[in-house]
Amino acid sequence: MENFVVSARKYRPQIFSTVVGQSHITTTLKNAIKNNQLAHAFLFCGPRGVGKTTCARILAKTINCENQTKDGEACNVCNSCVSFDAGASLNYFELDGASNNKVEDLREGILDTVRFGPQAGKYKVYVIDEVHMLTTSAFNAFLKTLEEPPPYAIFILATTEKHKILPTILSRCQIFDFKRITNNDTVNHLQEICDKEGIKAEKTALHVIAQKSEGCMRDSLSILDKIVSFTNGAVTYQNTLEHLNILDEAYYFKLLDFLQAQDLSSALLMYDEINSKGFEGDTVLNGLAEFLRNLLVSKDARVAMLLEVAEDFKPLYVQAAQKTAVAYIISALNILNEAEINFKQARNKRLHVELSIIKLCYLAQALELTGNEGVLNKKKILDSVKTVAFKALPIKKIAGAEAKPANTGGQVGNHTDKVQSANYLPLAEAKLIIEEPIVNITKSNPQSAAVGAHASTTGSSSLGSLKNIRQKIASQNKVVEEPARPLTEEELHAAWGLFVQQLREKSKHSAVTNFRAALLKVLDANTIEISTLGEIHKGFIELERPALIEHLQTYFSNRLLTYQVLVQESTAEAEPTEKPLTRKQQYFKMIEEYPMVKELKDRLKLDLE
Repeated sequence: MENFVVSARKYRPQIFSTVVGQSHITTTLKNAIKNNQLAHAFLFCGPRGVGKTTCARILAKTINCENQTKDGEACNVCNSCVSFDAGASLNYFELDGASNNKVEDLREGILDTVRFGPQAGKYKVYVIDEVHMLTTSAFNAFLKTLEEPPPYAIFILATTEKHKILPTILSRCQIFDFKRITNNDTVNHLQEICDKEGIKAEKTALHVIAQKSEGCMRDSLSILDKIVSFTNGAVTYQNTLEHLNILDEAYYFKLLDFLQAQDLSSALLMYDEINSKGFEGDTVLNGLAEFLRNLLVSKDARVAMLLEVAEDFKPLYVQAAQKTAVAYIISALNILNEAEINFKQARNKRLHVELSIIKLCYLAQALELTGNEGVLNKKKILDSVKTVAFKALPIKKIAGAEAKPANTGGQVGNHTDKVQSANYLPLAEAKLIIEEPIVNITKSNPQSAAVGAHASTTGSSSLGSLKNIRQKIASQNKVVEEPARPLTEEELHAAWGLFVQQLREKSKHSAVTNFRAALLKVLDANTIEISTLGEIHKGFIELERPALIEHLQTYFSNRLLTYQVLVQESTAEAEPTEKPLTRKQQYFKMIEEYPMVKELKDRLKLDLE
């Protein structure tokens, strides 16, 4: 009984034309062989299972072939090709960089043998697989040989992680980047192998295998071997899904219908059915996100080539995409992406997935509330509003009514008959109340009057022209010209005392104490210096800075007035202040001068407190 050989080894390409999905590499190598323009060092890099080592072996066999074809292929019948296929070629050396990554391994495998020429054929080919695993010392020992090798030596380096290779190695090699094998190329290759082996395989099943392999031909062949053994020679769509533990896409189509119909019960029951089959929550989230991505791709014919599904499912995707809005797909993808990121941190995994399903179920209703250009449509909310009563507020001017001067006593003006005897107004009679501020125009701040006039013109169009507004303000407010007070020590202390009185009325006792302890000094006509005893003292004063600066500027009618707060520095020459004596110390000092006091205390049998 012959030993079983896996398909990845049995159907390994032997010539360039049988390499799948790497035509840009094989064409370049064949032309280089035909034109005798071979480089002395090659670097094959790319994902796993895409043909790097295979192309290296084909290249090594082809350049030593005695009867090359016109296309630059090996004949597979000469002595060199036969010995190479049998693994007995003396001109081919393959080194595993993962297990032989030291300088000694590199010296024994390559450096000591490269000095001798080939005994048969033209070239000695050295292939180092997983070259990124070599140590830095091994790379440095290999540099000189790689830069100036003998004319008969060719080095082929293969790696999956090009970024780990030293730049000095990369600059000495001709680099070939292998790409992932497309699903269509994988399906066609699997179909050829199934025809040769007499395996009945459905096209959709081969598509599922190609998607699962993610561009790796070796993985797809291994999966095919497992499924053939599992099904005894019949590869169907259902047993492929069962063997690979993949959720059927029909579930996603049904789940989408439930979500769009806002049938939460059916959606949760379907997830329960999926969960009972052993599918984890993150698998469901990832699969549903990929399904919605395919729907989004199916929306536009220009990107339909990105739809990597079986041919039987493409019409279903196109039909479902026409019924689904783009806004719904994009919003659902955002929800699923966030749910998948937070899945590992969730304690209750099932509840986490069910919450995502609930969000998706009512996502369409949330999108319906979005009106023109994202403005929230509150029509349904306004229809359900009940009549409420508003408390009557102090009114100075009502929009749309005749303007009347406000009562200086702060009482409510009699603008309407209904306000006189009612404390509340019904909703139908409530009106927009606009209170017109009284603007004080002073000589020191003319800009404030201009700003106030402009605000009045823009605030209500019914007040008339700018001229009328100015006349009305001028009639209500007298122009008061207050000359600026000189900044002197006496005036400063007076203003300071007024501000301390304001703090006392506001019950800020801590601030009052600190403000009374501050020392004031006039530096110039616009600057005041405030000296404090420490940082805490300074903090209390800085806390009242907005109110203090407004008070001082108003008091002195000087908007340029500023102040600075300093902390007094204690000097070594300063005489220490005497601490007050306690009662006990006062008593002892008293009896030193008047001994009779002690005698009186003893007779009366008194104790010190």
